[in-house]
Amino acid sequence: MLNPREIRENSSFIEEGLNRRGLAVNLNSLKSNSKKLKELELERSNLQAEGNRIGKEVGLKIRAGNKANSEAVVLLRNKGNEIKTQVGLIEEKEKALAKSIKEEILQYPNIPYSDCPDGKDEKDNIQLRTWGTPLIGESYKEHWEIAEELSLLDTERSVRIAKSRFITLLNQGAKLERSLINFMLDMHTSNGYTEVLPPVLVNSASLEGSGQLPKFAEESFRCSEDDLWLTPTAEVPLTSLHRDEIIPFELLPIKYVAYSPCFRREAGSYGKDTRGLIRLHQFNKVELYWFVDPSNSREAFKKITSDAEAVLQALELPYRVLELCTGDLGFSASSTYDLEVWLPGANSYREISSCSICDDFQARRSSIRTKRNKQTQLVHTLNASGLAIGRTMAAILENGQQSDGSVKIPKALVPYFGEALLKP
Repeated sequence: MLNPREIRENSSFIEEGLNRRGLAVNLNSLKSNSKKLKELELERSNLQAEGNRIGKEVGLKIRAGNKANSEAVVLLRNKGNEIKTQVGLIEEKEKALAKSIKEEILQYPNIPYSDCPDGKDEKDNIQLRTWGTPLIGESYKEHWEIAEELSLLDTERSVRIAKSRFITLLNQGAKLERSLINFMLDMHTSNGYTEVLPPVLVNSASLEGSGQLPKFAEESFRCSEDDLWLTPTAEVPLTSLHRDEIIPFELLPIKYVAYSPCFRREAGSYGKDTRGLIRLHQFNKVELYWFVDPSNSREAFKKITSDAEAVLQALELPYRVLELCTGDLGFSASSTYDLEVWLPGANSYREISSCSICDDFQARRSSIRTKRNKQTQLVHTLNASGLAIGRTMAAILENGQQSDGSVKIPKALVPYFGEALLKP
C-alpha cells in the first residue's frame, strides 16, 4: 500500500511513479481527504485532552469539598459530556473518511524504482544475461507431445473431472512432479530457508495484504459461503504469516520456502497455451519469501534471484534473466527480474520464475514491522518462484528429449526420481 503521508506531502512523486506504470492519475482529491483526516485526528486529540483536563478538574473540586451535585461540578461534567459527544461524532467522520481513503489507496500499485526501465509492456523488458546453450532445431517436440507419447498426463478425463485447463498427471508424470517438489524444497532448505506448508485456503485480509485484493478478485477462485479463497500463490499466506506483528530485529532476515498448489482463473488468457503444462487453473509451485531489514533489501533481491537461478542451473536448463519495464511490473513490485527457461520444442523462452522486491508495500498493507533502537519501522518483503513445477517439467521434457522417444533426467534429479530416463 502506498504511504498516506507521502500522498499528503509529496503527491507529485506518487503521481509520477504511477504515470510511469501507464496510469494517468490525479491525487488531488485523495490528498485533500488525507489532510482532512489529519485535521480531524488533531481536533479529536485536542478535544480528548480537554476532556481529560476537565475530568481532573472535577476530581480536584470534589477533593476540595465541593459536592458532586454542586453547580461548579455539574457545569464541568456537562461540559465534559458535550466534549465526549463531539469526540464521538468526529470519530464517526474519521472512520468513514479513513475507510474511503484506504479503499482508494488499495487500488494503486507500488511505485517503481527510479532505475526501473520505462516501457509499456513486455516488449520493452531488458535482457540482462543468459545461462546455458539453448537447443535449436526443427526436430524437437513440444512438451505436451512428449507427455502424451509417454502417457504422463490425461487431459480429456481432467475436463470430465473439473473443466478445461486442469490436468491429471499419471505414472511417471506424477512421480516426476513429486520428485521436483522434493528436490527444490531440499535445495532451498539446505541454503538456509525455513520450510513452510501453509493453508491452501486464505481469507480476504491475506489476499489484501499481499496485493491480490481488491484489484484481482476476478482472477481468483472464491468459496461462496465463506470468506475464503483458493490461494493463487504461496506468497499470499507467507505474507500473512507475520501479519499485525512486530518481528524482532535480530531475527531478520527471515527466509521461507513453501510448496503449495496454486489456483488462478487465467483471466484474459483465452486461446493461449491450451495444451500442456504452461497455463493451467491449478498448478504446483515452490515459493521463496523474505522479510528483511530495509537497509539490506537490495542485496537480498540479488540473493533471492540467484537462489531461483540456482535451481535452473542444477537442472541444467538454459535460461535468461529479464528486468521488467514499468509497464510490465506486477502490482506489488518495485522491481522484478523474470527468469525465462528455454523450450526447444516451442523454440522460445517462457517465464518460469518471477523475482520481485516490494519494499514496504506489502508490509504496510499487512502491518508487519520490526523494532530497532526503540524505533518501529515497516520491514521490506521479497518473493520469487523457486520454481513453478509444471513449467519446470515442461522444460525437462523438451530439453531432455532423446531420439528414441525417451527423456533424459537431469543428474541432480536422478536420486529423487530413481531413474536416469523417462522411457516410453
